Amino acid sequence: MSNLVEVRKTYKYRLYRNNKVDGSLHHQINVAGIIWNHALALQRRYYKLTGKYIPLHVMKKHIAKLRKCCPQYAYWKDLGSQAVQEVLERLDKAYMRFFIKKGGLPHFKKVKKFKSFILKQTGWDLLGEQKGKKYRKIRIGKKIYK
Repeated sequence: MSNLVEVRKTYKYRLYRNNKVDGSLHHQINVAGIIWNHALALQRRYYKLTGKYIPLHVMKKHIAKLRKCCPQYAYWKDLGSQAVQEVLERLDKAYMRFFIKKGGLPHFKKVKKFKSFILKQTGWDLLGEQKGKKYRKIRIGKKIYK
């Protein structure tokens, strides 16, 4: 019997501000914070009305529908779909920890204080040396960051 081990590589980048390209990334982080607050408000309202929690898959469908149909939420499309799903997964995880008494109730966050979002598969590319494995730049969307 052979022992197979799955190995996953992850890259974690700290992106430094640059006045030329900072606006786009900053906007995406703000959109992630707005989606967090919207989903949290929706969860709280639903719980007050019904006493039930909205499951993650239902919340994902709802946010996807808002992004497609409602013109006032059109700017949510600036953030990739997998990044939106990751924000909702974070909120769901926070609620699950609250339900098993391992954490407090999730809070609203100031949009300007929201610090990160995750790009899972698409929307980014590593640039730089391929053979030496020293990547000096990352492309997110059409912008290049150091």
